[in-house]
Amino acid sequence: MAHDLSTLAFGDEPQSAVSWPAVFAGAVASLAIAFVLVGLAAGFGMKIASPWPSSHPALTGFDPILGSWMIVVQVLSSALGGYLAGRLRTKWLNVHAHEVHFRDTAHGLLAWALSTVAGVVLVAMVLAAPPEMAPVAAGMDPAALRLAAERQAGIAAQFSLFMSIGLLLGAFVACVAAAIGGLRRDEMHATFWDQRRPSPRAPQL
Repeated sequence: MAHDLSTLAFGDEPQSAVSWPAVFAGAVASLAIAFVLVGLAAGFGMKIASPWPSSHPALTGFDPILGSWMIVVQVLSSALGGYLAGRLRTKWLNVHAHEVHFRDTAHGLLAWALSTVAGVVLVAMVLAAPPEMAPVAAGMDPAALRLAAERQAGIAAQFSLFMSIGLLLGAFVACVAAAIGGLRRDEMHATFWDQRRPSPRAPQL
């Protein structure tokens, strides 16, 4: 759509390039849907820790299926949070389309980062809870202890791998979803004004 340059106001933008309310809204929605999906996984019988602070997580039952579900949770929650961050952001005026696209993706990344940091804090609070004391086998074979330690190390490595993949995919999906939300926002904004623009009068014969 062409604009009359005489109507554009030159100078600094009257508003910040970051819409923090949209970022917070996306992050809260992302974190909430992640908790719901984790709760569903536990309800369907997956050996996953409950997301509530009263439980203490354990990695003894971690396997590739659970790791794949972790990736799905992060991708879906990041997509929702990123889309909301891009769709709810206030529309800027007098900004190039490429800059708008960059800012939308940045809002998705910020929403993902905020939800990730908040999730890490919540997990740290859960981990700080005292675990249930397991009975200690007196005189256990040192070889068995070594095998158990190696198994725990392997499970922890798998968990870190799946978690890292999920975080990277979540960041990418959040940026893409925010860009899509921004495009949809601008389309609806243009449609709103197009419907209210007076139609040209038909020439009289």
